[in-house]
Amino acid sequence: MSETKERIKCLIIGSGPAGYTAAIYAARADLHPVMYTGLEPGGQLTTTTEVDNFPGYPDGIDGPAMMMDLQKQAERFGTEVRMGMVTEVQFSKEVGGVHGICVDNSKWIEAETVIISTGATAKYLGLPSEQKLRGGGVSACAVCDGFFYKGQEVAIVGGGDTAAEEATYLANICTKVTMLVRKDELKASKAMQHRVFNTKNIDLRFNTEVDEVLGEQVVEGLRMLNNQTGEKEEIKITGLFIAIGHKPNTEIFKGQLDMDSTGYLITQGKSTKTNIPGVFASGDVQDKEYRQAITAAGTGCMAALDAERYLATVESSEEVAEKQG
Repeated sequence: MSETKERIKCLIIGSGPAGYTAAIYAARADLHPVMYTGLEPGGQLTTTTEVDNFPGYPDGIDGPAMMMDLQKQAERFGTEVRMGMVTEVQFSKEVGGVHGICVDNSKWIEAETVIISTGATAKYLGLPSEQKLRGGGVSACAVCDGFFYKGQEVAIVGGGDTAAEEATYLANICTKVTMLVRKDELKASKAMQHRVFNTKNIDLRFNTEVDEVLGEQVVEGLRMLNNQTGEKEEIKITGLFIAIGHKPNTEIFKGQLDMDSTGYLITQGKSTKTNIPGVFASGDVQDKEYRQAITAAGTGCMAALDAERYLATVESSEEVAEKQG
């Protein structure tokens, strides 16, 4: 690692609800946080046209505007928000150790604490028509956006527990849910399968894939492909939900931080502590169960409090060592 030029008390990696909430709390605790936004400033919410379930917005708010509000609030307390991508880390395993962080493959800095809020990226099918209509009826979160399609006909893609759970959720508020499963069986648990099979307004289509999402500005329909017969069929829908999984943005932490089999960071108990002292994880990067903006914000608060307490413990130990020395 090349000679460092800067020492930061609290470094926040990522700029979604978790990162900005961590910044607000860290700044108010005089930790002088510095945030690097990553390639997608604001995180996944910047691709959401309407946020209707975050407390404090009685009339709803669009995702980008909400993230600007969070950024302004963090900056008001002294957070320094920087454009840049953390590309490499060298974490110290010692309590009170200094962590090396490389930004944009060029600049190395030092951090006494690091809060990781890099989030997870929803997996999409990759079809041009799907990508064109993201935010116009194509969504990767039924719990977030399903309300806007109440009383309408929608479709969902996927065969695992998440897809099954979201299909039954949508079935409670939509008139019909067409569920596309690429294989000839569901991967979901038996309990979730029973829920799908017993929900009358779920039209389950096995061996079926999306051929094209129909519509210019908003989703108007779906062309489906039976991958066994080659037969195509068009249906009218107003919303398409992709539930084929998420990929946590943890690649640069491999080999240093404990992860589960799918790459989500493992935190200790009810805390945001990782296996490295002074390194904390918040938001979707360590939460594969809830994946909501409000739960991410909550863990961002926890991470800042954990970082503050960690630094206080380190400073107290250093003072005791000085007196004994």
